[in-house]
Amino acid sequence: TEVLLACCPADYSASAIARAVEDCDAQLLSLAVTGMRDHRGFPVVALKVNVADADGVARSLSRYGYEPFFTGSRPDSALRHRAQERANELIHYLEL
Repeated sequence: TEVLLACCPADYSASAIARAVEDCDAQLLSLAVTGMRDHRGFPVVALKVNVADADGVARSLSRYGYEPFFTGSRPDSALRHRAQERANELIHYLEL
């Protein structure tokens, strides 16, 4: 899952960001300062974390004073396929 956050350059700390991610039992897979800027001109930091839903990570980052503005993940075809199989199994049982 990817998270984008805006950060004042004076408040940027990779270790604090990693701690905020790890506080909600997630692993920080990558961290990069991008060339993008938010509406105030603050740099945008891109994170990749190992959770399916990054809402908890975003809340933790907010508690640490960072401003996450995007969380999302790319659809995984294997996960989608497994979810479809489970839905089909449920429908099969309901039809019995």
